[in-house]
Amino acid sequence: MSLVTVGSVAFDAIETPFGKTDKIIGGAGTFIALSSSFYAKDQKIVSVVGDDFPQSMLDVLAAKGIDLSGLQVKKGEKTFFWSGRYHNDMNSRDTLVTELNVLEHFDPIIPASYQGAEYLMLGNLSPQVQRTVIERLEKRPKLIAMDTMNFWMDIAMDELKKTLALVDVLIINDEEARQLSGEYSLKKASKVIRAMGPTYLIIKKGEHGALLFHGDNIFFAPALPLEDVFDPTGAGDTFAGGFIGYLAATDDTSFTNMKRAIIAGSALASFCVEKFGTERLLEISHKDIEERIEEFISLANFDMVQTV
Repeated sequence: MSLVTVGSVAFDAIETPFGKTDKIIGGAGTFIALSSSFYAKDQKIVSVVGDDFPQSMLDVLAAKGIDLSGLQVKKGEKTFFWSGRYHNDMNSRDTLVTELNVLEHFDPIIPASYQGAEYLMLGNLSPQVQRTVIERLEKRPKLIAMDTMNFWMDIAMDELKKTLALVDVLIINDEEARQLSGEYSLKKASKVIRAMGPTYLIIKKGEHGALLFHGDNIFFAPALPLEDVFDPTGAGDTFAGGFIGYLAATDDTSFTNMKRAIIAGSALASFCVEKFGTERLLEISHKDIEERIEEFISLANFDMVQTV
């Protein structure tokens, strides 16, 4: 099934306890599209870059089967740039530089060939831009998934709630879920958030896994213990890409299949953190992913002998 991803294609500069990089390729749209490409064979991206973005990376995305018709290249302008430094726990970070550049006035263009897409993944952008994409699609997709962050809750809560009312799946972390809902209990938070519009809610808990809520059903997916975590940047977007890519490939939006999609996304995210930026995602094969998924299954699968 056809999948459209909306999100930033950008430059990052990252410093962690394990090293640092100069400018490398990043952006939510990049991680989502690369991750989902392992599953979805008909996928397209809506984004914007400056003419400083390397053609070689655009060629890599195209070689992965990603339709770039909706990727605008602004002549004489610069690509979005973010720089950050992670703390020793790798869960918290400081933003050092944010240069919006072409994203400051991003007006998403939906090519005619993108119309009719069955799945839509809205990466972390302003809720106004996310809603604009939905409104510019002539036919509502079968499933709309959305990511957001506390920044938009701080400065654009009203706009965020308008967009939330239009989506099926919201993907956020536990801190964001508590801020959005005003509830500390994630179970209570899920009810408040789903009342805003999304039927499904995924709450990411970093190294502690992820939760899926739908109706009275709850599913918990563990995180795989890793020997090396070099760079968490893009892990959440990689998770979202694997999740939506798996759903698009299987064309099954049931709760049971969403559980499988979460494991697929978790497996891909576990690769992402092993090297800086997109490097690891560009190295792995389908066989690597299948073996990693088997590790997830072994981690949480057991038999119980009743003794009473």
